Amino acid sequence: MAITQAVCTSFKQEILVEGHDFTATTGDTFKIALYSSSATLTASTTAYSSSNEVSASGTYTAGGGSLTSVTPTTSGTTALCDFSDISFTSATITARAGLIYNSSNSNKAVCVLDFGGDKTSTSGTFTIQFPAADSSNAILRLA
Repeated sequence: MAITQAVCTSFKQEILVEGHDFTATTGDTFKIALYSSSATLTASTTAYSSSNEVSASGTYTAGGGSLTSVTPTTSGTTALCDFSDISFTSATITARAGLIYNSSNSNKAVCVLDFGGDKTSTSGTFTIQFPAADSSNAILRLA
C-alpha cells in the first residue's frame, strides 16, 4: 500500500480532450474522498474507489464531500485552479489522504493529496484547508 501525492496521469490526458470543467458556477461537480493509510493512491489512480475510504461519520459520507471550485485563472505563465476549504463536522475520522475526483464525469480521478501522516478528528471538525490560489501554491497548477 502506498500513497503518493500527484496529479493523476489520466487527468493530464483527459484535460487535453476537454474531460473536466472547473468553472465555478456552471462546471462539473468535484468531490474529495478521504482514505486510510491502507489505501493505494498514486499518479496511476484513474477513478474514485470506496476501497480503504474512511467510514462515514458526522457530515462525512461515502464518496466524500462536494468541493466549491474557484474558476480557473492564470498568473504569469501558470494556469491554476483552487477550491474553497471543506469541513466535515461532528466527525470521528482518521485519514492519511484525499482523492479529488470529478463526480460529473464517471468519478474520474484528478489528484491525490498525501497528508504526510494520519490526521484525525474525534467527534469534531475535520477540515481540509487548500493552499493559496497562486502560481506557486494552488492545488492544481499547469506551468
